Amino acid sequence: MARPVTLFTGQWADLPLEVVAQKASAWGFDGLELACWGDHFEVDKALDNDAYLKSRWDILKKYNLGCWAISTHLVGQCVADDPIDQRHRRVLPDRLWGDGEPEGVRQRCATEVANTAIAAKQFGVSIVNGFTGSAVWKNLYFFPPTSQEDIDAGYADFARRWKPILDVFQAQEVKFGLEVHPTEIAYDLLTSQRAIDALAGHPAFGFNFDPSHFIHQFIDPVEFINDFAARIWHVHVKDSRVHLTGRNSILSSHLDFGDHRRGWDFVSPGRGDVKWDPIVRALNRVGYQGPLSIEWEDSGMDREWGAPEALRMVRSQDFTATAAAFDAAFAAKK
Repeated sequence: MARPVTLFTGQWADLPLEVVAQKASAWGFDGLELACWGDHFEVDKALDNDAYLKSRWDILKKYNLGCWAISTHLVGQCVADDPIDQRHRRVLPDRLWGDGEPEGVRQRCATEVANTAIAAKQFGVSIVNGFTGSAVWKNLYFFPPTSQEDIDAGYADFARRWKPILDVFQAQEVKFGLEVHPTEIAYDLLTSQRAIDALAGHPAFGFNFDPSHFIHQFIDPVEFINDFAARIWHVHVKDSRVHLTGRNSILSSHLDFGDHRRGWDFVSPGRGDVKWDPIVRALNRVGYQGPLSIEWEDSGMDREWGAPEALRMVRSQDFTATAAAFDAAFAAKK
């Protein structure tokens, strides 16, 4: 049985939810992964008014769409980030930014993420995807040298801030899926395990698997599935392409997405360097049956052209695993 294919609404939050739902339904999507920004899923409204949650489902059902996950990337980023600065101001509502004092921002955002678990439970979904932020990402390139004690302190800070949030998730029977990603506490396999260890294996903590963030780090996404199969709560379909010319690097040269001079960039799924067949086979092997959620980003393509093309690509790649060995017929009795 094919997995449901959903559209993550984060890159469509400039449009009202009903408009996005209408488009996604017409293109043939099975559902939406609702972003907790724009008007798509507003946590404060969800907790203040039962009618708000019903209004979200009313829109989804009107267009025959399901929902298996919501996502809080923007607020989650601010829970453990250091520094907190004007970048965060641009993605937070006034009620969470407040006066901008960094620790106050972190504390308000931590409360909001915990509340997101409660809202998700009331909404009827069991997965919240997002970012965590990181106190040690700023030390990625070690000069002056950063000691392991400094890094350990950063992971301890992450655990101190996130364990109480994850306890709320566990109480609500909701799981948090970190999208492993440069700028997060976990950005490759080693740091993913280090994050799990820092949390003492908290059962509510796992991953939103997104292969696009591994490609320009030269990591095989299948190896992530192999190592963390039991903690993959959700899957994003997103693609990227490396374009090293001898003049640029994977550090992106402080250039915006879409600039042709960058060493890598996101592209529409199926048009980049992600090899989808091995990923589908690995997901089949580990028994993942959740959604495949298209997170569409391509600065060089119109999104309303690209999203349905990406959907067709996923449908063509998401085959069902066989229940029998291919050579079993050789031994079949006449």
